[in-house]
Amino acid sequence: MAAKMELAPLRPWDDFFPGADRFAKPEFGDLTKWNNRVISNLLYYQTNYFAVVVVVFLIVGFLNPFGMFLGGAVVTLVFMGSVWAGENKATIKNFKRKNPTLFVIGVMVSSYFLLSLCGGVLVFIFGITFPLLLTLIHASLRLRNMKNRLENKIEGVGLKKTPMGIIMDLLDQQEEKMNKIQDFIESKLKE
Repeated sequence: MAAKMELAPLRPWDDFFPGADRFAKPEFGDLTKWNNRVISNLLYYQTNYFAVVVVVFLIVGFLNPFGMFLGGAVVTLVFMGSVWAGENKATIKNFKRKNPTLFVIGVMVSSYFLLSLCGGVLVFIFGITFPLLLTLIHASLRLRNMKNRLENKIEGVGLKKTPMGIIMDLLDQQEEKMNKIQDFIESKLKE
């Protein structure tokens, strides 16, 4: 049974930026662990990330409204086209599932190329790429806490659906987490 989509709560800013002791360099050698940290933080802090992105969008949009509209439209169309291609072409779907970061980078490079044809590169860099980079850096460095892990498990088993969860579904990232959650639950039941 599909759950209704609901917005995740805005996490307290002192939890979002708690202090240096809750941030650590990711293990670059273990890409699976790093990917799980990023996905968990994206799901848990999604409303905070959205707020940061909106603030940067508004600042850049205020300075260059047409360029921001054009940049947003191009990135949205390229993302929708790549998701459609990923759903309808087996090779792209496989690539998207195995290399989600490269897939997103491919979407961004394609968007950059299209915007360079229109002359909107600076707006793309500051209005779209910069907020995504800030989000990725925070999600990579922020250590998870117990509430973060619990919320992600609830969303992973389908009891709750959020906008970031839907985006992760489009990037084929939830299926892997579902298998891990199922293994976790089964191991706890055996204990």
